[in-house]
Amino acid sequence: MRVPTGNRTEAETAWPLYNCSTHPMRNSNAINARCDQTLKRNSSDETQYSDNVKRSASILPVRSLVPDLVPIPVCENKSPVLTTVSQARRPVLDVLGRHLDQKVAEMNVLLKKPIEEPKVEDVAATMRTIGANARAAARILATIGPNEKERAIKAMARAVRAATSAILAANDKDVAEAEEAGATAAFVDRLKLDEKRIAAMADGIDAIAALTDPVGAVMSAWDRPNGMRIERVRVPLGVIGIIYESRPNVTADAGALGLKAGNAVILRGGSDSFRSSGAIHAAIAAGLSSAGVPETAIQLVPTRDRDAVGLMLTGLDGAIDVIVPRGGKGLVARVQTEARLPVFAHLDGNCHVYVDKAADPAMAQSIVLNSKMRRTGVCGAAETLLIDRGAAPTLLVPLVRMLIEAGCEVRGDRTTQAADPRVKRATDEDWSTEYLDAIIAVKLVDGVDEAIAHVERYGSHHTDAIVTADRVAAEKFLGRVDSAIVLHNASTQFADGGEFGFGAEIGIATGRLHARGPVGVEQLTTFKYRVRGAGQTRP
Repeated sequence: MRVPTGNRTEAETAWPLYNCSTHPMRNSNAINARCDQTLKRNSSDETQYSDNVKRSASILPVRSLVPDLVPIPVCENKSPVLTTVSQARRPVLDVLGRHLDQKVAEMNVLLKKPIEEPKVEDVAATMRTIGANARAAARILATIGPNEKERAIKAMARAVRAATSAILAANDKDVAEAEEAGATAAFVDRLKLDEKRIAAMADGIDAIAALTDPVGAVMSAWDRPNGMRIERVRVPLGVIGIIYESRPNVTADAGALGLKAGNAVILRGGSDSFRSSGAIHAAIAAGLSSAGVPETAIQLVPTRDRDAVGLMLTGLDGAIDVIVPRGGKGLVARVQTEARLPVFAHLDGNCHVYVDKAADPAMAQSIVLNSKMRRTGVCGAAETLLIDRGAAPTLLVPLVRMLIEAGCEVRGDRTTQAADPRVKRATDEDWSTEYLDAIIAVKLVDGVDEAIAHVERYGSHHTDAIVTADRVAAEKFLGRVDSAIVLHNASTQFADGGEFGFGAEIGIATGRLHARGPVGVEQLTTFKYRVRGAGQTRP
């Protein structure tokens, strides 16, 4: 594609690399005229763009590289944009003609303006365009090799680091808004970003880039008596829709994981983290462009309108293959009720720590404190402490005192209340509550069997731990507790894809189909059978 470059004016050079549909100058005649000029092709062997292809909405002709000349409407007047797979291999140009192989840091200097919600007059039309572009990007990603994906993901990490100041500025507004609305300290902690967390986010993206690419891996292979060779091979799921709440780092984690597995990703972040997610996504899009990968591989829904969620749950006319909800009970319940496509359920984390009578006292205190208080707002935080009645004489008082002195509110049964006057009385509701706060429910049980029964009745099948030196008790707990993650002598806060060596995860799936536990790169693939023959026919 020949695109006139010429001398960049100051205004053109300072134009952020946003999709035109969300750019504040989207209705500018100057921008539209420039877009029209850019989109004309002069090569005789390629489709000619006509003057009437107005780009007053999504400027996605290059970034939505559609294989095999498949037309896809990406603008308000539904004019089709045609391109080919071969163009995906060329240096990518943005709509103002700049080469996007510039340093990612230079591009992210452009991210000066705070991310605000654009006006979306037709949510349904916007979502259909997002879905169609995601499906087109998924077809391109299926042709991209491991090295190209690794370069793109590393470029995303560099872009996030370079955009730290812009991300922090956006996050400050989100945090201020949440605090003004009376959000809890734990909620604000989940929402808040700082330089250390952004650096960790970028490091997580780099870790995903370094993972072994699962696509194309042969899971198993065998030969049939008739000479046919059958292989089960990993392939991408296609298009993944991810709906999440306040934690903005999911924008980066989910996008990178989806891309590594060869999937296009549609992200719908929480209203509370709208600006933060937007700033992170802007950096990611810049990184993708710099690596020659279509920005539509990872898209962020540009509105807080809840109708967008409902439209995603319908599948966007078949564009989305699977939905991953990441949030509280309300979100997950809505997704499970309304979704018309497969769901990787991430239920609440009502996690338990059971301290057995054979537990080492120092280890028990260390694990309980870390499980509850390391970060109270994460889904792997312990919400209920079960103590073997046989261990109560030596462990109950020290454990309760330790938690209270660490700033944790303790709600307990009668025996626990008697151990310390500061303990509040627990109700039946407490045993099934995910607090996501510095609160824990404590109950005495008669051994490992009652502990297992309690977890089965009140737990969410997320993460549960036993602390004991008794191998028999440990194996019974590990074998009979039906949770996605079960630990022996380790903190529940290890319920994390990064800690499992997955690089990152987009949630802890608590269902039983396809994926369970941390949903990492491998869990974001499916498989197909590849059969090689030599002319065999079936009798």
